[in-house]
Amino acid sequence: MKSAELDKLARRYGISPTRPSPEDREVTISADTKRKILSALEVELSADRETRGPRRGQESERADQTIPQSFLPDFLLKTRVWGISLQLYELRSARNWGIGDFEDLSDAADLAGKLGADFIGLNPLHAPFLADPDRCSPYEPSSRQHLNPLYIAVDRLPGFVGSAQLERQLEGLRRSNLVDYAGVARAKLGTLRDLWRAWLQAGAADETYDRVDFDAFVARGGNSLRRHALFECLSLFMVEHGAGAGWQAWPADFRRFDSAAVAEFAREHEDEVRFHMWLQWLAHGQLLQAADRAREAGLRIGLYLDLAVGEAVDGSATWSEPDVYISKATIGSPPDPFAVEGQDWHLAGYLPSAIAAGDSSPYRRMVSAAMRYAGAIRIDHAPALRRLFLVPLGSRPDGGAYVRYPQHRLLQILAETSAEYRCLVIGEALGMIPPDLPDELAAAQILSYRILSYEQDGKGFKPPDAYPVFGLTCISTHDHQTLAGWWRSADIQDRREHGIVPPDLTAKHLQQRRRERRSLKAALRAAGIDVPTRLGARASRETLRDLTVSAYRFIARTPSLLVAVRLADLTDEKRPTNIPGTSDSYPNWKPKLSVSLEGLASNPLLDRITAAMREERPRIHAAGERSGSRRISKRQG
Repeated sequence: MKSAELDKLARRYGISPTRPSPEDREVTISADTKRKILSALEVELSADRETRGPRRGQESERADQTIPQSFLPDFLLKTRVWGISLQLYELRSARNWGIGDFEDLSDAADLAGKLGADFIGLNPLHAPFLADPDRCSPYEPSSRQHLNPLYIAVDRLPGFVGSAQLERQLEGLRRSNLVDYAGVARAKLGTLRDLWRAWLQAGAADETYDRVDFDAFVARGGNSLRRHALFECLSLFMVEHGAGAGWQAWPADFRRFDSAAVAEFAREHEDEVRFHMWLQWLAHGQLLQAADRAREAGLRIGLYLDLAVGEAVDGSATWSEPDVYISKATIGSPPDPFAVEGQDWHLAGYLPSAIAAGDSSPYRRMVSAAMRYAGAIRIDHAPALRRLFLVPLGSRPDGGAYVRYPQHRLLQILAETSAEYRCLVIGEALGMIPPDLPDELAAAQILSYRILSYEQDGKGFKPPDAYPVFGLTCISTHDHQTLAGWWRSADIQDRREHGIVPPDLTAKHLQQRRRERRSLKAALRAAGIDVPTRLGARASRETLRDLTVSAYRFIARTPSLLVAVRLADLTDEKRPTNIPGTSDSYPNWKPKLSVSLEGLASNPLLDRITAAMREERPRIHAAGERSGSRRISKRQG
């Protein structure tokens, strides 16, 4: 195929001709990259022509379409609110099994309501690999359409009876400063299997669990639920027999859900398949209860759930629906100043031609799976609404390219589903993004995601009144140190120690951080907020706590509709949740909080920061608004 024809075809399928570089210049995409990306998009090429046309949904969108608007609750037109963000697994409590669970979430909602918060923001609750519990990143799930059974509060299930031996096991899991995912899985799945067998033996007359509701849940879940449960059975079986948890390591005749070997396995393990559907039903019921508890506690938004940008390449989702995923490239990001070689996140993305196709499109099903429990969702990497950076298999990230997605149709799906579930939409759009994307997301009533340390310009930190109204503002996220850690440059040291950034860039980043510290102090003073004395680079722990209170007061004064208070800031955590760019060198997604749920109420920093939130963002009820529980019937599905 001639170069001009290849370029024309690449443009037709939305492949950008250039990508950015760490030096802030555009690099031309090679012909080899274009061929690989076209192949990943299932465009088969002969020597001189394209042999497969675009599938439904791939056609270009009209530029003059009106931007669909997502749901916004009426009360937010008259008030600004705040909430608490946390990682569910990081919660400690006297009763949990070494990992935060849905009962802990309900208790946290009760506390948040008493403090005057209006939402609890959570990490993705997507289904992981139960057969490989240490694959624990919530942003590399096995499936985004199903839940994580490790969050089930087993001790709150009907029929549960503990034992001295189990309690000894649980005490060890509770004491650990890191979540022992393998130990948690053994304890929970073993006990859950006992409860399942007891239920099967009890017969239809037993009223411990609502069998009619379970059967209805299974019917509503359809093929998606059944295939996910079947994948879990196969995954556990394969691990027991020396293969991997992911389907790419399985024997060839088990790598497709519709093979004869899989059908025979399903017939032989029907009870086990139903057990995994039962786990999803239990998780669904407990998460619904937590959502109701949040409403009853007075949280007007309730739960705020995070959506991962993609799924594991070898998980339940890609095995169950292979025709809707890209199989020859993975999601990543181009080289930038903080990751000079670029990043390959090793995540599977939807095919642009399939993502929004049909009335029950993959994207609609994925966002609905979260919205039915939530008053708000956050879309991780919202630029994916327009484009994704795809890295061909076998290539380095600098050999990838941006590919266009059907933005208007995705915004339309978000508008329709958010109205159906009365759910806010927040879009995280940080780093290298199209310059006009923030305005388009704002026009769609998708709240932007603003992090204090990113809100700087040539003059330093932006003043509070420069923040957008349609936004959620916070100080840090799971990918950042706490504010105290940022002040100490712990994030920069982490990147150096783990080999993510070379020493010469580290020196520049440390120099920049010194300027940023001065700039933050100046911004606080300009806003009329107290700056702690003796606030140097090596400030004391108490001084940094004072700074944290001042910084939260600063973001509370922004016009942004939502402000999130990170629980790790309130408990003054030293260990980060996640260090992007690391895998084996740091225990990402495992650190627990240093303070238990029972101890939070008497935590002095929590008291000071939440008091500042109430002062800066007093609760104002809209006319006719009522506090309390709001159950939407569609959430039962």
